[in-house]
Amino acid sequence: MPTLTEKKNMLNKPPIYFQTMKICGNQVPSGPSKRRKKSKKMKFRRQFVSMTSLIQLDNNSNNTEQTSAGKFKADSSESNLFIRDLYKPARQIDCESASMPKLPQLSYKCSTPTPSVSSTRTCDSSLRSSIGCRLPVTLPASLQPAAHERRKKLPLLAAIKPENEKSERDRFIRSNFNYNPVFIYRFPAEEDILDKLGKPSDKYLNIAILIMEKAMERYGSYEQFEEQTGRKILQRSQIMALIQRYLKRDEVEREIMINLSEDLLSRGSMTRVKGKPTLNVRIVNLRELWVEGLLRHEIGTHYLRSYNNKFQEWYNWKVRKDLGIKPANPTEEGLASLHSVLLRKDPCLWRISLLYYVAYKSAFMSLKDLFHDLSQYVSDPVARWDYCLRAKRGQVDTSKPGGFCKDQVYLEGALQILKNRRQIDFHLLVQLGKISWEDIDKLQLLGNLDDTKVPFFMQDLAAYHSCLDKICESNGLTQEVLESV
Repeated sequence: MPTLTEKKNMLNKPPIYFQTMKICGNQVPSGPSKRRKKSKKMKFRRQFVSMTSLIQLDNNSNNTEQTSAGKFKADSSESNLFIRDLYKPARQIDCESASMPKLPQLSYKCSTPTPSVSSTRTCDSSLRSSIGCRLPVTLPASLQPAAHERRKKLPLLAAIKPENEKSERDRFIRSNFNYNPVFIYRFPAEEDILDKLGKPSDKYLNIAILIMEKAMERYGSYEQFEEQTGRKILQRSQIMALIQRYLKRDEVEREIMINLSEDLLSRGSMTRVKGKPTLNVRIVNLRELWVEGLLRHEIGTHYLRSYNNKFQEWYNWKVRKDLGIKPANPTEEGLASLHSVLLRKDPCLWRISLLYYVAYKSAFMSLKDLFHDLSQYVSDPVARWDYCLRAKRGQVDTSKPGGFCKDQVYLEGALQILKNRRQIDFHLLVQLGKISWEDIDKLQLLGNLDDTKVPFFMQDLAAYHSCLDKICESNGLTQEVLESV
């Protein structure tokens, strides 16, 4: 029992966190019976108590130790360790004070608690890199999800973004590109979804290599291609000015929010934040002539097709299923990819061809081997890392074969549209919303075209078809090549 001097010293100490566990049911009756729940679930709560309360608790526990010996016990059970770790204050675990008073332990044995979410994301702690350094196996305490967030689900592209991408990139560079990163995820995507999107196709691999080789003949390297087709790198304020000008031209400036970020894996994306359409743009190394293409991709294609889709009957997924409508991809991403290069002086499809190639190779290579294989097309290590990261995102141990092969839909959809460009009604393709080009004939009589929008660069269909022909010519996509699609 603490002496009077010890009590005074403890009163001056700052308050600490104290964890208690409330058990619903008949195990520990407390309060009126109306408020007691019959559920057998255990509910945890977190209290903020002073040192005075701890002294009082210590006295009470000593007085009742003989009469309630079965209620508490000194040794730590597995369940108590879980409870204590779950609600431990944010601090360095290694520096935890040894003088902190021990809390009373629960005597009964509860059912095995659900493992911590971080344990489901970590890999074997015995893994080591090829250069001998220990691999990261858990999230830092500051990034650990709170208890109420543990079952949170994110959009797929957000879920497969590694939390430790920057630190693993730095370690990869320090190792002289001889290390396979181990990624960790805050809210990992479901395994069955990753398995479904991890099956590569080699159907258009030869065409992808053909496009890249023709680009190499003209530019010599990927870096020269970027410099000549993109021009100078823009600052944040310049990017914002170009975006606002584009939105005003399409008359959607009041409908879309803008998010400029340095942490995106892709150059741009359209998402919804609290129900509001949001344009996300990666501002790192974004070049002048690429901004216009990015906006035609995200706003002129994805947003407007989504906007027009709300006026159609198949906006409801049940109706869509009953009508037998095909998935929007690869048409959606293929059309957006063509719009990205539509008005360029040289509409080269090098980037989407490279994405197709990298996605295929990632299924059979580690990240380190993929990085070295890609050097034949891209010499800049930073650009190479970005491509490898896109292909390996979603994986934990990148030394194993496997990748995220969704990026293959860009080239696949673009080739299908170019092959059938003479038969497709491109106005209807946008106005009918999220549909495949193959369903236009089936849905054109059912569609509601009132209040739908068509992007300004598609108003003149003759000029639009001329741009598509130029894309075929610049990439060596003759009629003979397209017939194999």
